[in-house]
Amino acid sequence: MSAKEIVQKFYKSDALIDSEIIKDFLHPEVIVEWKSSKGLIQLNYDSLLNLSNDLSKAYVRSKVRISHIVSENDTISVRYSHFVKTIENPREEMLLAHFMVIWQIKDNKLFRGYQMSQLS
Repeated sequence: MSAKEIVQKFYKSDALIDSEIIKDFLHPEVIVEWKSSKGLIQLNYDSLLNLSNDLSKAYVRSKVRISHIVSENDTISVRYSHFVKTIENPREEMLLAHFMVIWQIKDNKLFRGYQMSQLS
C-alpha cells in the first residue's frame, strides 16, 4: 500500500473516534505537532489514543472530507474538513474544523504529523 493510500484509508475510517482503529494506523513512535487555537500541542502515541477516546464520548459519527491530497515518496499533505454528529443530536452533521496536515509514513504507519486547524 502506498503512503497516500495509507493516509486516505486512515481518514476514511472511524480512527479519529475509535481508539482501537487508530492503533492500526499509528507508528509506536508517532509524534504530531498541532498548531491549534490553543497554541502548539505535541501529541504522542498515548495522547493520540486518549484524544480518540475523548472524541468518542462526544461524537457518534465522524466524517472527513478531503479537498486536497498531494504525495511525494513517504510524505503526504492533506487538506480536509472534519464533520461530526454529536450524541445529543445524531441526525445533524456539523462542521468541527478545517485542517491542513503533512504526514510522514514510516513502516506503513503514521510517523510524523505537522497539523494546523481552524475552527469553523
